[in-house]
Amino acid sequence: MSGIAKTPSPPYYAVIFSSARTEGDYGYGAMADRMLELAAQQEGFLGLESAREDIGITVSYWASEEAIKNWKQNAEHLEAQRLGHESWYSEFKVRVAKVERAYGF
Repeated sequence: MSGIAKTPSPPYYAVIFSSARTEGDYGYGAMADRMLELAAQQEGFLGLESAREDIGITVSYWASEEAIKNWKQNAEHLEAQRLGHESWYSEFKVRVAKVERAYGF
């Protein structure tokens, strides 16, 4: 998945994950690929956008808060969260927002 996500008409939800990485990969790249693959299989997943420069920002889009909660509790995702705390991130923040309006061309 690359580019701008093709989301439906609102309302839906956005999970905004901002992060600062530690030095080294430590399996991060492979796990990031797996998380994208796995998230795309989750009920309620609508799409994802991601960019990294000095900080990384990934926005995933979800149909409902229940879908977000289910994703957060996915066993492989829980392992990725653990590794993120231990090895991959020096700092991160997660924000969840309800998208009420969206437009573009």
